[in-house]
Amino acid sequence: MKHQLPLVRTLLATNRIQSTISAISRSTTLPSSLTPSRIRTMSSSETVSFLDAVKARRSFVAINKTSPIPDDRVISIIQDTIKHSPSAFNVQSCRALILFGAEHEKFWDIAAKKTKDSVPEAVFAGLEPKIKGHRDSYGSVLFFEDTEAVKKLPPQFQGVFSQYPEWYAHAQGMNQFVAWTALTAEGLGCSLQHYKPNAEVLAEWKLPQSWVLHAQLVFGTPTGPPRGGEKVFPSLEDKVLVRGA
Repeated sequence: MKHQLPLVRTLLATNRIQSTISAISRSTTLPSSLTPSRIRTMSSSETVSFLDAVKARRSFVAINKTSPIPDDRVISIIQDTIKHSPSAFNVQSCRALILFGAEHEKFWDIAAKKTKDSVPEAVFAGLEPKIKGHRDSYGSVLFFEDTEAVKKLPPQFQGVFSQYPEWYAHAQGMNQFVAWTALTAEGLGCSLQHYKPNAEVLAEWKLPQSWVLHAQLVFGTPTGPPRGGEKVFPSLEDKVLVRGA
């Protein structure tokens, strides 16, 4: 039986937001050994605070077809992500399609064909092994934007949206970040990809024509270090400025 860890689920449940805030305030440093592999071996009495999960989130492209948590736990995390992530005027226009097994492999076959037909042969030769690596992972979450969602808002808000199209990108980024961080906190390795076989995906899975594909979060058990190795952080002196404190 797969071991389910009690980690940063407070981030994604509104009735536990205060617990998350308390966890954030208690933790300011990240243990150097905190990785998805370390998280998978933690005891049931150990927890990961929100900020520690943020620090542990990295791009893992060396992952395999296993998962340390059940599929229904992955589904629950993505459901909570879509439900609770912020969006302008609470438009909630982000959509997700979670793919496991043969359906996951099918998507990456579609992405490979679309890419091969769209780029020069030499370029595809470099991309093909990467696509195969994504296919050989455990699953994928496809993120979409529903262009019809804004029409459910009051007319005055719809007019505001037309002036700020970047709001859609903001919501997409927050949904993807929340899902990525939450899956990391369960011991999964993930990477965010941006392949665009939109028409093919809508047809294959019979999705609404108003859905526009934006990204794919690929996940599985890490088999190697994160992409880029150890992070080097420049000084924050010129990045975070404080006045009045």
